[in-house]
Order: sequence, then C-alpha cells, then structure tokens
Amino acid sequence: MREVDAVIARRLSSEVALINQISGYIVHAGGKRMRPKLVLLFANALGFNGPARHELAAVVEFIHTATLLHDDVVDESSLRRGKKTANALFGNAASVLVGDFLYSRAFQMMVSVDRMRVLDVLAEATNIIAEGEVLQLMNMHDPDISVEDYLRVIRFKTAKLFEASARLGAVLANADPATEEACASYGRALGTAFQLIDDVLDYEGDPHALGKNIGDDLREGKPTLPLLAAMARASDEERLLIRHAIEHGEVDKLQEIIAIVRRTGALQATRDAAQAEVEHAKQSLLQLPLNKWREALLEFAIQSVGRSF
Repeated sequence: MREVDAVIARRLSSEVALINQISGYIVHAGGKRMRPKLVLLFANALGFNGPARHELAAVVEFIHTATLLHDDVVDESSLRRGKKTANALFGNAASVLVGDFLYSRAFQMMVSVDRMRVLDVLAEATNIIAEGEVLQLMNMHDPDISVEDYLRVIRFKTAKLFEASARLGAVLANADPATEEACASYGRALGTAFQLIDDVLDYEGDPHALGKNIGDDLREGKPTLPLLAAMARASDEERLLIRHAIEHGEVDKLQEIIAIVRRTGALQATRDAAQAEVEHAKQSLLQLPLNKWREALLEFAIQSVGRSF
C-alpha cells in the first residue's frame, strides 16, 4: 500500500493548482482503501507481484474518489469521513470537474498497463457504476421499491468496483476463466455486504466514528433495506410514518423511526443479509490456492460485517 500511495501522489500531479488541491484533499482525507487492497491481495494470492498491481490499485482508488466527488454533489452532502466534503469547501462545479479529471487520469493510467482485458474490465465497471447512480436517483423518495431493486442499485453502484478490483488481480496473474470469475464473485459479494452494513450504521452507528451524520440516508430520501424491512414488519401507523419520511426526506421524527427500525428487527435482518453475502464470498475463495493471501481475504470478508464504522 505504500507503493500504491506513492503512485497516487505521483499521478495526482497537475499543472492546475485547484485540481491538485481538491483531488489531494479527498484522496488523502482517509478511507479504508478497500478496493486497492483487493487488487493487491488477489494479485498476490495468484502469484503476480509486478508493479502493474500498484498502478491498477491506484486506478480503482481514483475511480472511487471520482464517484465520491460526484455523489456528494448529487446528495448535497456536507460531511464525509468526519471532514467537510469537497463541494462544501470548493463548490459543486469544481468538485464535478475534478471528479472528471480523476476519471480521465484513471483511464490514462490503465492504458499504460497495456492490457486490453484491463481496459475491458474497468470500462464496463465505470459504465455500470454510472447506471447505478442513475438508478438510485430514480429510486429516491420511493418507499415502494422492492428489495430486489434496492439490491440491484447496490450491485451496480457499490459492488461493481469491488468486483472489478478483485477481477483485476486475477487478470494480472493470467488466471483461468473459472478463477477470474471466483475472484469477481468474491468482490461482488463483499461489496454488497459492505454497503448493507453501511446502511445499518446509518441507524445505529456513532456519528463521530462514522464521520457522517446519523440519518443521512433518510434525509436524502433513500429507501434502504433497514427501512424496507421495518415497513414490512411494522404496524400500519408506523409504516405510514416511515413512508412519509422517505417521500419527503424528513428527519423530524428520526428518533421515532430509529426506534421502529430497531424494534422490528430490521437492523438484524439487514445484518443477516450481509452475512449471507460474506458466506458467498468465503465459498468463492475455495477456488484460490491456499496461502496467506487467501487467509487475509477471508479475514477481510469477516471484518466487513463486524465493523462499527
């Protein structure tokens, strides 16, 4: 990861001062760097240790960072990772344009690896992520979406880059198609589990540890699984309260809604769904050779559902 950070610092460089300022601000603002770690872990697990893995790990971090810049503008967010968002500090226009810079820089970097399969994987991933963003926009303030539609957004918007990151490790190692698909399956399941736990933490997390405000999803009108599960189990009166909050993005009765979500077992139901994804991820690892990197990936999956921030 030190090598990846060195690549990030080098590749962020621009002759335009504002680009350096904004991109540096968000890339170095913290974060778990989960997607770059997946590239490295899968490449190592399959026996590839060339410098291209550092370049591609930085690429997926740039793509992820670009999505964050755009997301915060769309969601009108003011806090991420405990710090002011770039749009809150520099304005929406600058944030969107620097997000575009990071996307285009990522494509410059992936071309430098000179592997058509790499381009194929990442071009598809960025396209699917964009579709996921639009799907989520369409679902905002809609309390009637199905769980299947909600999961589809997760798999497009969040899990797709996890999937691509894991697949890239296999591509670099010239793995056979079955192994590549197993890696991708792990990434997809891990990314889904990770987002499900994020949705749980929006109702029971510590805002200081999370680095964002509790109830942000509801404030933005996002019908996440804890809310959908609560509505399926709540009384008619409670269901109407949640529906109204989603439709209007209101958090005046947030504490009452949190109490309903907890009482109905909706948070545990969401954790159970995340755990099922982790079990799928663990099964996918059986396709990989037994080594310390596979063991690290197993622990990675387990930690994703046990986290509190």
